[in-house]
Amino acid sequence: MNILGRRVVLRALEEEDAPLLHAWANEPEIWQRLGGWHFPTSLAATRTWIAAQSASPADRRFAITLGGELLGTANLVEIDWKNRHAHHGMMIGPVARRGQGIGTDTIMAIMRHAFDELGFERLDSSIIEHNEPSRRAYCDRCGWVLEGRQRRWFHRQGRFWDRLIIGVTRDDYHALLERTRYWD
Repeated sequence: MNILGRRVVLRALEEEDAPLLHAWANEPEIWQRLGGWHFPTSLAATRTWIAAQSASPADRRFAITLGGELLGTANLVEIDWKNRHAHHGMMIGPVARRGQGIGTDTIMAIMRHAFDELGFERLDSSIIEHNEPSRRAYCDRCGWVLEGRQRRWFHRQGRFWDRLIIGVTRDDYHALLERTRYWD
């Protein structure tokens, strides 16, 4: 089953995605905008990572595609099935594809899947403070709320940056749909 946005299709990661995911995993410009630790990785490690993705019921990762072109990854991880929430993140790889609404459509597709299909109550995420495009996509366009700040959390570009904690509830999502008629 694929997850459909207005334009994007989120599908399972496949072995043939490995070369491009490997290239992105080794691209410093991409990882400056994302949380977590990043080290150079091999193509073999990327293939192993893809193969392991279906093993955990608490983590789901998807390929973001448009017209069959792989553009990035999205996820629902740290899924808490009892309390009905998860952490969400995404990455758009090609620089030329950013700023075209792909991230917004991906976030909307993930929210529809999480809230309307899986019955989740909330999603959370975090953004490195200098990543203004992500903050605008989540908070300005997709209805997420800034819920907190962890000071000096990420070390990037020779300095420390705050971690912005954001979240969205099922009610926030449905109120956004009432205002924007996104899926109409």
